[in-house]
Amino acid sequence: MFAIVDCNNFYASCERLFQPKLEHQPIVVLSNNDGCVIARSNEAKALGIKMGAPAFEIQTLLEQHQVAVFSSNYALYGDISHRVMQVLGRFTPAIEIYSIDEAFLDVAQLAFTDLETYASTMRTTVLQQVGIPTTIGIAASKTLAKAANRYAKKACKTTGVFVMDTEAKRQEVLEALPVEDVWGIGRKYQVWLDAHNIKTAWQLSNTNLAWIQKKMGVVGLRLVKELQGIACYDLEEQPAAKQGIMTSRSFGNLISEKKLLQEAIATHATRCAEKLRKQHSCCALLQVFIHTNAYRKQDAQYHGVLSIPIPTATDSTSELIQLAMSALDHIYKPGFLYKKAGVYVSEIVPRSQVQLSLFSSKDRGKEQQLLEAMDKINTLMGRDKVRYAAAGISRKWKLRQEKKSPCYTTNVNELLRIKN
Repeated sequence: MFAIVDCNNFYASCERLFQPKLEHQPIVVLSNNDGCVIARSNEAKALGIKMGAPAFEIQTLLEQHQVAVFSSNYALYGDISHRVMQVLGRFTPAIEIYSIDEAFLDVAQLAFTDLETYASTMRTTVLQQVGIPTTIGIAASKTLAKAANRYAKKACKTTGVFVMDTEAKRQEVLEALPVEDVWGIGRKYQVWLDAHNIKTAWQLSNTNLAWIQKKMGVVGLRLVKELQGIACYDLEEQPAAKQGIMTSRSFGNLISEKKLLQEAIATHATRCAEKLRKQHSCCALLQVFIHTNAYRKQDAQYHGVLSIPIPTATDSTSELIQLAMSALDHIYKPGFLYKKAGVYVSEIVPRSQVQLSLFSSKDRGKEQQLLEAMDKINTLMGRDKVRYAAAGISRKWKLRQEKKSPCYTTNVNELLRIKN
């Protein structure tokens, strides 16, 4: 049996956690540069605000209904997520953190006989100790657990828990679930299934397995078996190492100065290096790109990109910055207003499997000690307390976050203040 715990309207709930006056008030959270809606409270959904809606297009609606609008605050959301996962970890022998607001739990080996009571206790504990409301679905497979969770949000709003422990409950849930809402069904499969008059998850679960495998391959076969209650996917307690890492951001304002582009690219290269070291990996290919705003038809348009192979795979911040600066030198063109820049690293291998060069005189062991010291300082004292000068200080290119809430839990200078 698997349980999936989903934090309700997570970003909006994090904002409401420190401003209780927003209870029952519509809330939206905007994407980078305050562009589009990426999270909504239930009250905002009821107003008809769509996910991905450009903020400028719904400005009148936001003002008319006094919607609380926030810039995305990923430092806050990440820390609250970590706290939720710590609480959940005390309830199970195994947990898979699926996303920032979702986690799968192994409940098959627990001594609890009443899974509904177990889930309710877990939900209450998270709410009491962290302050985030959750919904929990439990079933025999991951796919069914996702379906049970979705059903609980609609049919079990009071309890927030649904345990799919009988065949009757499985049928009830799957008959109410449109096939396009099944976990793992993308747009392409939805169109194809619809063409074959397969409209619900229940119909899909009763489809001939041989035919499904022929049309949808092994992935489709496993999906149908999961819907039938046959677990095909185990918990992934240790996330697989990423095979490609991208770090990019749109600028708060259009920029043309090469120096500002250099600072942005150096910062992105730094983030890639940090992520590589976190998963004990190195990369053998680096790509840098810059581009203008395609939606500004009045501006000249340009998209520059360059990939550089790395002879000896590396996780060195200094080496990646140096390569990224070289790439930028080749693709930068003056006279354009640039909107976005980024760095992508790939051909990733485990650090223990890096093929060294006979002709390199670089002391990699000494550099590794330096990088580990930097990472430790930045982990303890805060991001970028120690950084390479190439990344700049003022960072005039940074995101526009005009409505960003304080980092209540991660910055001592932004602690919650209580007035008399």
